[in-house]
Amino acid sequence: MVLQLTVADVMTKPVLTVRADTPLQEAVKIISDHHVSGLPVVDDQGALIGELSEKDLMVRESGVDAGPYVMLLDSVIYLRNPLNWDKQVHQVLGTTVGELMQKNSHSCDVTLALPKAASMLHNKGTQRLFVLDNQKHPIGVLTRGDVVRAIASHQTN
Repeated sequence: MVLQLTVADVMTKPVLTVRADTPLQEAVKIISDHHVSGLPVVDDQGALIGELSEKDLMVRESGVDAGPYVMLLDSVIYLRNPLNWDKQVHQVLGTTVGELMQKNSHSCDVTLALPKAASMLHNKGTQRLFVLDNQKHPIGVLTRGDVVRAIASHQTN
């Protein structure tokens, strides 16, 4: 029964990781070659510090959006706070994983019950949860597809 399963029972492992100083092209190649939609970013000790996703890469390719503006007497007045552009500029010009990654990654403990993990995936609107051990090291990844396959395999039993 799916209700009795934990994340450890259905997660994909091993998980591929990159570091913040990994060149962006290397990370893109890993994502492409292994057909994954995101990678956990770890520090020198292997602890999770963020994630790089396809979404982050799409922002890089789409460029900086300066937003709406008004011209007044040969001056440009931006209707959005220009301070918010800083992150977008770093993403567009970045050459390392650390310059594009999201620092607030979605993760869970290896002992979490599968229904709770499925709820987290749904409520956070994410495609994946990185599964962490006690030292915050990624040891697996739980995707929406993993949850669906677990449900399907238990319906046929």
